[in-house]
Formats: sequence, C-alpha cells, structure tokens
Amino acid sequence: MSIKKIALLICLGWFTLGFSQNEALFNEATELYNNGEYSSAIENYKKILENGEHSASLYFNLGNCHYKLNSIGPSIYYYEKALLLAPNNTEIQNNLRFAQNMRLDAIEEVPKTELSRIYNVVVGMFSSDQWAYIAVGLIFLFVLAYMAYYFLRSANQKRVAFISGIFALSIGIICILMAYLNYQQYKRDDPAIVFSKEVHVISEPNNNSTIIFTIHEGTKVNVLEELEDWKRVRIADGQTGWLKNNTIKIVKDF
Repeated sequence: MSIKKIALLICLGWFTLGFSQNEALFNEATELYNNGEYSSAIENYKKILENGEHSASLYFNLGNCHYKLNSIGPSIYYYEKALLLAPNNTEIQNNLRFAQNMRLDAIEEVPKTELSRIYNVVVGMFSSDQWAYIAVGLIFLFVLAYMAYYFLRSANQKRVAFISGIFALSIGIICILMAYLNYQQYKRDDPAIVFSKEVHVISEPNNNSTIIFTIHEGTKVNVLEELEDWKRVRIADGQTGWLKNNTIKIVKDF
C-alpha cells in the first residue's frame, strides 16, 4: 500500500472518529437538556465547537440552553449565529424574538422605505451560498434544455425546450446577482451582542470621554471600526459611539 493511500486512510479514520465523538456529545447534550441540566448540556455543545464543528442546530441548542438559564446576552448571541447559518428557519426566528423580549433596551429602528424593505427581504431570503446553489441548479437545467433543443425533432418540443432554457438561465443570472448582493451585505455588516449588564457608549475612544447613551445586555450593535481596545458601534436607531471590546461579542466569530 502506498504512502498516499495510508495517509488517506488515516485522515478518513480521524474524520470518522471525530464525527462519531461529536454525535455522541450532541446526543448526550440533548438528553441533558431534556432533563433540565442546561449548564452540563452547554459544556457538551461547547466541546463540539472546540472540535471544529459549526451548525445552525448546534448554535440553536446553545441559545435554548442559555434562554432556559435566563442568560439574555448568550441566548441572543447564539440564536443570531444560528440565524446566519439558517436565515429562513422560523423556529430560530421565533426563539430569537422571545429572547429579545427579555432585553431592557427597546430601541426603535431607523424607518426604512418600502423599496428598502422589499430589497432586504428579497436579498435576505437565502444566504449567499444558498443563492449560489440555486443558480448552479438553474444553469444545469439550462444546459439540459439546450441539449433537449438540439436533439428534439418536433418544433413544439424545441420551442418548449428553448423557452425553458432561457427562463432557467435568466433566473440563474438573477440568483447569481442575489448571491453577490447578499455577500456584499454580509461583509458590510459586523453585528455584535452586548454581554455586559450595562454599557456606557461614549463619544471618543478614551475613558474621559462623554457618555452619549447607555445600552444593556442582549442589545445588538453593528461594529463600524476598531481602535486598540475600543470599537465604534451603531445601534438600530442610528446612534453611534465607542465602547470597550470586552463588553460585546462578535456574532460572525465562527
């Protein structure tokens, strides 16, 4: 047996072992959760994260555990991470809303135009990867329709194949555009969740600066820039200011 084959078998063995260990940890954590042992379940779920596995269900379960323990910040944080991986999951969306209702801050969002709302709904309907997968599927259908048009003899069948192919290609191109727009939006946004009980957001990145407003655990902010131990953030109503790095956790920190 060659060295390459031996190396491949070793890699496959490690992968299989790691998968089985994570599955066992996940099942054990689920059982602990069902028995009301939420802290122990969290330890198991975090071991899976340490093994390098990330999934919407894993983050969703972590959010549920923290919600049961009334840990507002961590529960919202993990629900938000789960939603990034599964943006259309209604169960995650509902649980996130329940957790958000536990926050002290009730910040009104900056009003959006109807066109802006429609744009966000359409582009955010799927993740950039999901849009890309749909585009690949549609382009594959276009290729099949093109081949059918080439081989079919009936004029009506050729017409149907031609129209179907053009339709699939057009929608595929639109999906590629949606994937690009979604990815650009993903890069622009850098959401974070407040973990401290109370945070004073100040006008400049130094301890002697003026307090602009105060936010509390579980509030979502968008990070705009970073300077040493400080981050400049924006909240939903458009206000901006600086706070300490250690008061928030970045949602995209996978």
